[in-house]
Amino acid sequence: MAAQFGRRLRKGATTTAVAAVAVAALSASQAPGVAPTATGGDARASEATPPTGSSATGNSPYYTDLPPLNSPNKPGASPPLPAMGEAEAGIPATVLGAYKQAEQTVAASNPGCRLPWQLLAAIGKVESGQARGGRVDADGTTFSPILGPVLNGVGFADISDTDGGAYDGDRTHDRAVGPMQFIPSTWATWGQDANGDGRKDPNNIHDAALAAAKYLCAGGRDLSVKEDLDRAILSYNRSREYLRTVLSWFEYYKRGTHEVPDGSGVLPVESSGSGSTTTPVTPAKPVTPTMPAAPATPTTPAVPVTPAKPTTPAVPVTPAKPTTPGTAPGQSPSPSVPGGSTGSPKPPPAKPEPGAPSPGPTTPTTPAKPSPPTPPPSATVFGIENAGGGRPTATAGEDFAELPKVRAKSRSGQSVVGADLVFELVGETDARFSGDRTSAVVRTGEGGVAVAPALKAGEQTGDFTIRVTVAGRALPRLDYTATVTPRQADALARTGDEELTASPSSEFAHAVEVKATFKGATAAGVAVTATMVSAADDPDENTEGPYFKDAEGDPVRTLTELRTDADGMLVLPQIFSDDRSGTFLLRLTTEGGAVLILELQVAAPAAPAA
Repeated sequence: MAAQFGRRLRKGATTTAVAAVAVAALSASQAPGVAPTATGGDARASEATPPTGSSATGNSPYYTDLPPLNSPNKPGASPPLPAMGEAEAGIPATVLGAYKQAEQTVAASNPGCRLPWQLLAAIGKVESGQARGGRVDADGTTFSPILGPVLNGVGFADISDTDGGAYDGDRTHDRAVGPMQFIPSTWATWGQDANGDGRKDPNNIHDAALAAAKYLCAGGRDLSVKEDLDRAILSYNRSREYLRTVLSWFEYYKRGTHEVPDGSGVLPVESSGSGSTTTPVTPAKPVTPTMPAAPATPTTPAVPVTPAKPTTPAVPVTPAKPTTPGTAPGQSPSPSVPGGSTGSPKPPPAKPEPGAPSPGPTTPTTPAKPSPPTPPPSATVFGIENAGGGRPTATAGEDFAELPKVRAKSRSGQSVVGADLVFELVGETDARFSGDRTSAVVRTGEGGVAVAPALKAGEQTGDFTIRVTVAGRALPRLDYTATVTPRQADALARTGDEELTASPSSEFAHAVEVKATFKGATAAGVAVTATMVSAADDPDENTEGPYFKDAEGDPVRTLTELRTDADGMLVLPQIFSDDRSGTFLLRLTTEGGAVLILELQVAAPAAPAA
């Protein structure tokens, strides 16, 4: 998840010691509901070296918040969760429904996996904070894409682009996508259409939850076996710390959850690179100690203590050392001196004047509320629409004069500038965008409009589709029908002036050569049809008289596989005559309307003079 990576965050307790207690408590519980294996149980599985290979997320960063320590009840207990636990145990309705539906689907198709929905909830918590607290629409699709950091090898894995930017909007490197944070290459294999809308959308919680469920069950895993459970989690992100964090939420959710409205789920403390919301506390000015301090012994706020030990903030204290920033009253303070020194602060505290009251603790400064990160323009796009331009049409081998123009708009209908739109060629075509590409990403400019890149037609004629989508979004697409027409010629002319004559049952002495032009210019690559006809105004094929030969040597009187060369020239195959004499007609036609009629004379040679 695109969160601060490697920092453990807690509400009310952020120290490493507290986090360690959470993990130790989970380990001691032997993961209730999960059967230990006969080959070592928890200790071996949790300490095993993570398996090598790819992972679902590309080992992207994730949220490291831990659940409250005091909230889980014992398995089977009925008392409600404490107030703090109630908030953390709440899962947005649509998200919770997706997890449970995925569990039911896998139970029917792969009952041996024994997948619990609480495992999906645990992974969804650390990957996206339950889809950013349940910010999804009625279909379960996030209002804006959830994208992990660019996996360019700088602090993270180096994964080159595998989806052409279709899911993550990045055509150079991949990024983890959606509430379950699949990288595009993994989604290409495991993506699901759980809500039956005909699309496999990683930003849809139903699709993503089912994909995660099937991914975790891969390889014949039985998730009621601890070693298989650990392997499944590590296959999602190959970090032992990740394993422990997911297991902590898994155990927490097994002890009780409840449904909350979409959009009201508890968000992680830090996300997308924002700073900690904990502000360092300024320790009270120390007073002269009257007896050696005992810093290792924590105090209980409700019981009076000697002045030498830390007390509640309402009573002046004589701290043995400064408190750790953010440590709540009543907890054992940690040394803040570099290197862990437990000596007195420097300089030593001044002795107060007789009768002067001891100073009390300084009131913590209320931190300024961090500004939410500004979403990328593509995340604010609600739809795309045609912005003008005619139907894209071009002659084979030529550039398209008309190109699609598309406008990106927000939910309120305002133009969105700077959004990335993907233009893609779909169907049987050899047309290509500039750079010999079949897809291209174009950023919207003034008025939120993007124009397709320069497009050149190939030799394949007919219709194809130019499809436009919003990069990284599963919004409705725009399809434009484009047409490639054959190359054309509007004039044909014979290059020679010899008479075309032959004797019966022989062949014509001179070959027929013609040149095609279009608007006065050479017409290269133009298809030409040659037909023996009985009349100039009748295109039907004549059944007698001169003919061509096919590959087998049989007579044919129509040829269609003819094409002018780069100079617009065409030499017809050899023409033969049958036993009939007379004047016959050869008709040549092209795309573009060029027509040329040639006379063929068949006559017996004159008798020699006596």
